Order: sequence, then C-alpha cells, then structure tokens
Amino acid sequence: MTRSIDMRSLCARALLALMVGALLTLGGCATTKSLVTDARGGPGARLDPWESWNRKVFAFNEGLDERILKPVATGYAKVVPQFVRRSVDNFFANAADAWSAVNNVLQGKAEPAFTDVVRFTTNTVFGFFGVLDIASEFGLDHHYEDFGQTLGRWGFGAGAYIVWPLIGPSTVRETIALPLDRTASPALYISDGSYQFGVVGLQIINTRARLLGASQVIDDIALDKYTFLRDAYLQRRRSLVFDGDAPEIPDAPSPAAVPASGATAADPLYAPAPPATAGSAPTKP
Repeated sequence: MTRSIDMRSLCARALLALMVGALLTLGGCATTKSLVTDARGGPGARLDPWESWNRKVFAFNEGLDERILKPVATGYAKVVPQFVRRSVDNFFANAADAWSAVNNVLQGKAEPAFTDVVRFTTNTVFGFFGVLDIASEFGLDHHYEDFGQTLGRWGFGAGAYIVWPLIGPSTVRETIALPLDRTASPALYISDGSYQFGVVGLQIINTRARLLGASQVIDDIALDKYTFLRDAYLQRRRSLVFDGDAPEIPDAPSPAAVPASGATAADPLYAPAPPATAGSAPTKP
C-alpha cells in the first residue's frame, strides 16, 4: 500500500513539474503587446493571454461543481451542525497558521511571525489540535501568508493568469508556489491513503459548504462570471502581496504608445513597484 501511494505521489510531482516547465516556456513566448494593450475585460485581461483555454477549463470546473461538489456540500451543510463545520475550519486554519509563520519569517515580518507561532501553539495545545480557536478569543488574528505571497514580496511578478482543472484560479507565480503551499495540508502527514483522501475530501466539502452563499451572490450579479472571478482573484492576490497597500495600477497605454518591438512596459501587476527614494515625491505611473 505504501509503495503504491509513493508512486502516485511521485507521478503527481512529476506531472506538476512538467506543467510548471511548460508554463515558464509559454510565459516567455506570450507577447507583451497583447497583454498591455487589451484592458477591455478589466485589469486582469492584461494577464490573461490564454483566455480561450482558461474559459474551457473554467467551464469544466463549473460543470463539476454544479453536478457533484455543490450538491454534496449542500447536503453536508444541512446534515452537519454549524459548530462542527466551524471546528473543521478551525482545524485546517491552525495548520495554515504554522505555514503562515514560516512565510512571515521568509518575508522578514517578525511580529506577524511571532503572532502566528503563538496562535499555532495555543490552539494546538489548548484547542485540541486547533479544533477550538482559543487564540482569537485573546485577540490574536490570522495572517494567512503563503509562499505565493512570499515570492511576490521578493519581487516575482504574478505572470499569466491560469485556470487549472479542479484547483481553479491561479497564476504562474502561484503555480510555482503550489507544491510548497500544499505542504501545509494535514493530509500529507497521514500515511494511510484512504484516510489521506478522506481528509482532503473533508477540507474541500467543508470549504465549499462555507462558500454556498457567496457563490449564489456571484451567480446573481455577475454578467460574465469568468471575468468577474478572474479580476477579483488577481486583485485579491495583489492586495495580499502588498498587505492591503498595493500601488496604483496605471491605465493601459494606447496601442500607439506600445513599442513596436513588444518590449515589456512597466506594470506593477507583473512586479512590485520600486520604493521611492528618500526625500523625493512619489510619482504616479
């Protein structure tokens, strides 16, 4: 049993490595001109060179959600009491606090890192491995830093927007960070394959049940759900990288302003804007 699980794990990692390699190759081939000049779909359009393919994957995910995930989550929410579902959320959030502490250290944020360590220790020891969120009662808030945010703080741009089957919205940067971010899941530390899949399934269904109300609101208000979710995802990730204080995104230049060679235009969607020098007034792009 263990050997078969290890083989599946190795195959999954090899497939992910191949996908990342393909993404980096495609990212280098995508023309900057089309990304910069086409802002008709909002800020995210400049980062969506593979929109045609992304929409197909998005439609596949939506169909899977409509036929399987949403009905299961709806039934789960009706049968399982809210306090139990909240406890499940707390358990997985506690594991996320530990990974958040690591990423805050990597980003040089000492105080949030210390808070995450205290949160994780308190809830693990006194909250039955995180089932009870004791730390929040003492005013210790979540930070939820992941490795994708860490790469952003280090200066790595988001890259092209991608929709992955089953996983959903992502970017080149977040895809590269995904293998490390997945190490925060408690399921990876369970050796038995059936229990491992059970924990992953519980996390997915519990999270989907929590988002039932939000998904209904989006269905009601969004004329183009794909564009709405894409722009919301990119703006949220950008806000998280800059801790809610992201520099202003400049308007897309006219086609005449784009160099004929397709040279990269300065765009903080791709990389953080450089800090202003001391004593100089900040300039707007």
